[in-house]
Amino acid sequence: MKYFTKEWYDEMQVAGFLTFPETEEEWEAYQAGYRADGVDPAEIQRRELEEMKENLLKFLPESFHPYIYDGTINSAYPPPELRDMIAKWEADQEARVDVLLDDYSRHYEAIREFLPAGAVQLTEKSLHDCVVTSVERPSEDVLVLRLDCQSGFHYFKKIQLTFTGVVEATIPAELAQAWWLYNEIYLTGELFELHVLFDNPMSEVTIISRDVAIEELE
Repeated sequence: MKYFTKEWYDEMQVAGFLTFPETEEEWEAYQAGYRADGVDPAEIQRRELEEMKENLLKFLPESFHPYIYDGTINSAYPPPELRDMIAKWEADQEARVDVLLDDYSRHYEAIREFLPAGAVQLTEKSLHDCVVTSVERPSEDVLVLRLDCQSGFHYFKKIQLTFTGVVEATIPAELAQAWWLYNEIYLTGELFELHVLFDNPMSEVTIISRDVAIEELE
């Protein structure tokens, strides 16, 4: 996977982690809301930091590390110097994402006319947030994925992807119930190469195939 990789996704989660209310008053109201529900906000923040700590240290500059190690990166409303650091990092990160998306868009437009119609439909009608319900391999060169797209953006029902002329399918055994996040597509001779990033579990899937058909199920 060259664009929408697990590492790219992890960095996007860091950007989400660094989202704070606009004002200190809004921050205090957010904390009070937790306490009103009988929840200790400090414990929530401690758990969230523990879950994100590895990626925070990996993707953020060293100037952030003291705030990460002492827990103040998310346990208090950020002081002006930290807000400035966050704003600069986010601006840089957003610029890099824009470049990546532009690069992939140019790549896709350059190969679009050579892709089978099913592959174009799969690419342009996003399956983001669709859930895999089953994976079947009825024959060596056929792969069938069924997805529930009620939480997606296009189909809003169950669909079936039938890949034919499959020469490679790198799929984890536990893919059922995984969430389709992002995909990218390439040409490999007369075949297309599909890369998909899934969550729950986080997986990078590769399918090299001659064609794909998309069928809406009842």
